[in-house]
Amino acid sequence: MTAPEPRDVDVAPPVQHPTSDPMPERISDVAVGDPGDAGEGVLGRTYRALSIGIVSVVLLIAFEATAVGTAMPVAARELNGIPLYAFAFSAYFTTSLFAMVLSGQWADRRGPLGPLATGISAFAVGLLLSGAASGMWMFVAGRAVQGLGGGLVIVALYVVIGRAYPERIRPAIMAAFAASWVIPSVVGPLASGTVTEHLGWRWVFVGIPVLIVFPLALALPAIRRMASGPADPDAPAPPYDRRRIRLALGISVGAGLLQYAGQELNWFAMLPAAAGVALLVPAVRGLLPHGTVRAARGLPSVVLLRGISAGSFISAESFVPLMLVTQRGLTPTMAGLSLAVGGATWALGSYVQSRPRLEVHRERLMVTGMVLVAASIAAAPSVLIEAVPVWVVAVAWAFGCFGMGMVIASTSVLLLKLSAPEEAGSNSAALQISDGLSNVLLLAAGGAAFAALGGGAMGAAHGAVGSGASGSHPGAFAAVFLPMAGVALVGAWVAARVRVK
Repeated sequence: MTAPEPRDVDVAPPVQHPTSDPMPERISDVAVGDPGDAGEGVLGRTYRALSIGIVSVVLLIAFEATAVGTAMPVAARELNGIPLYAFAFSAYFTTSLFAMVLSGQWADRRGPLGPLATGISAFAVGLLLSGAASGMWMFVAGRAVQGLGGGLVIVALYVVIGRAYPERIRPAIMAAFAASWVIPSVVGPLASGTVTEHLGWRWVFVGIPVLIVFPLALALPAIRRMASGPADPDAPAPPYDRRRIRLALGISVGAGLLQYAGQELNWFAMLPAAAGVALLVPAVRGLLPHGTVRAARGLPSVVLLRGISAGSFISAESFVPLMLVTQRGLTPTMAGLSLAVGGATWALGSYVQSRPRLEVHRERLMVTGMVLVAASIAAAPSVLIEAVPVWVVAVAWAFGCFGMGMVIASTSVLLLKLSAPEEAGSNSAALQISDGLSNVLLLAAGGAAFAALGGGAMGAAHGAVGSGASGSHPGAFAAVFLPMAGVALVGAWVAARVRVK
């Protein structure tokens, strides 16, 4: 699944992957809700249509994110695209990096309605492109269009919350966003697996755009009434920060070039790889806090930890369903359900770190969380041994998600704690860039190792789903999981540096 994020019950929002919590580029520009509605909650008459509409949008995005991981092994196999398996996940993150920066500035300048409507449309078009794909590259292109839409939508939704809801009820709508990930985490794999097995994987993609009509019909009129236009209609529109937009474009294109080079695995790929590095280095230096790469204490380590935790976990998680389907002969439904319990334990980990009496132990909680993540990733490939029962993956992933819940929530809390009010928006954007970029780069590295050790050869077998393994390449999977476990252990060291001494 992609993902993530989003399962953070405190401050991190639920989007394309469970780990994301983008905020408006400039929080100070966001208006406070109408003080005349002091007695109403999120489901009061004033806010009911808006709340149901935007929560439904998040619910559908969450369902799509959890469903994709279940359908992806079958889609990649039927499209002869197993060598591009990781690319199908990272394409979403690559384009969303650019879209999030653009959405924040667009919403500041013109209001959130434009980027929200455009983002939902792009998300739906991407789903249709992937569902109708005749080849794997067309499928990847659809995922990239989805990423553009997802990046536009999630930032615009947070601007809507800041403008339409008074401060006293914003935590309630944030909690609803987080809760929107729990049900899809459990139901999504089962529903997606059932649809994949009985109707075909394409229906997992083409069916969701139809469902988006209902939340749009509820939310858009309310947004137009309560949160459209610039925050201050009388003030001149703030200019676009063209430098940040160029850097965001550079980081997306550079990440995409590195991903492509990693998939090709030949000497000619050195050229796009070099171009990707040339674009990424200045973009990373310009968009992330100084000292992030060397894990400087305080805020830089918080931003780095977010990327390490999200990237290592999501990169490994993306290969779990494929491993179970191709190596142990599970159906897509059962492979997806092996990850389902993680939604609940992620929420539990987020709840645990929020307890006031544990605040003084936050650094220790984060170190413990990263150790749990590393252990769960390292334990997952044990099922490549036939004697190991497949439920070991479900248990290991439940512990890993618990650790992720503690870490992801804590990075969001510490980011705001260590940011001056006037820097909270740009620092939040940096947190998301670290998250998305790490997903892309580690998926690229994992995908390259997977293809180099013969993982792509599994696409040659087209047996019926669940009829048995389509080829034995345990080394290819071990080359993905074990290095990611090592990256997660590095995250435990970085977690020990988040406190300024």
